[in-house]
Amino acid sequence: MRYNQLGNTGLQVSELCLGTMTFGETGEGNPMWGAIAGLDQPGVDAIVTRAIDAGINFFDTANIYSNGVSEEMLGRALKNLGTKRTDAVIATKFFGLMGAGPNDRGGSRGHIMDSVDASLTRLGIDHIDLYQMHGTDQVTPVDETLRALDDLVSSGKVRYIGVSNWMAWKIAKALGRSEAKGYARFETLQAYYTIAGRDLERDIVPLLQSEKVGLMVWSPLAGGLLSGKYDRNGDSAGRRASFDFPPVDKDRAYECIDAMRVVADAHGSTVAQVALAYILHKPFVTTVIIGAKRIEQLEDNLKAVDVRLTTEDMATLDAVSALPPEYPGWMVDFQNGGARPESR
Repeated sequence: MRYNQLGNTGLQVSELCLGTMTFGETGEGNPMWGAIAGLDQPGVDAIVTRAIDAGINFFDTANIYSNGVSEEMLGRALKNLGTKRTDAVIATKFFGLMGAGPNDRGGSRGHIMDSVDASLTRLGIDHIDLYQMHGTDQVTPVDETLRALDDLVSSGKVRYIGVSNWMAWKIAKALGRSEAKGYARFETLQAYYTIAGRDLERDIVPLLQSEKVGLMVWSPLAGGLLSGKYDRNGDSAGRRASFDFPPVDKDRAYECIDAMRVVADAHGSTVAQVALAYILHKPFVTTVIIGAKRIEQLEDNLKAVDVRLTTEDMATLDAVSALPPEYPGWMVDFQNGGARPESR
């Protein structure tokens, strides 16, 4: 296991991060969690134990995962295992709907202050290492959100802050406001990125590299589509059968899967391991979030850190997954003779 700098901070996090969407026995209150969750506390303890044994020190959850149960189970697992607080980097998120009231979601000061205290209680800790805004609030002014988060950092309840699922322009705006006002800045973006969905590379990746913002990748296997269980001849009865998310151009995905099977055979690995290794080989990626319901799934994913793709492997996979030209990118290439800085 290797460790990377989190954003522009001195904090070191494992290149694989354990995601906790599978923590929780039911999907009560939100049918989405019924398709993803399912682990009871003993199962959670086993998964967390194996992750720690493999060198993972980074754990990602959210208040909406199983309606808060995921946070509770993660906190309980770390306590059950006797994990020192300084040995676990704990990240959680706020933004999603957590009640029936009109102020039970979003990035307002009130919701942030209520949410952080609730998450700290569920996790059973006195501070959150990375507190992330889980989505884009189209109503609350960015300055209100940033000021509230800065106050949390100043209070010691939160060490660092980040965002998830934001557009490049809004991240840039927030970074500018933080610099101008002297607020704590967003150190990470948690975003969807896979070999079958490289949209991030158009605008967001150049921004992250320019401003030294870390990238935490969610759903690197595209909701299981890149697990190796699926091919163009028919989908298996996996999670995709009941919860077809995130949206993927399946024709392009199957082309990628075909190419990854060849690479996997050459390395004695699995398609899933190659899909993860491809992302891990990208220099702008800080950590890749993996999740599992079974130890066997986790074991397979953990082996991705040992898959060392060659330059030729990466060239093959880059070619089969290349994004189609899009304006203004093709005009930038044209006007610069194709000599754009490498972003991959």
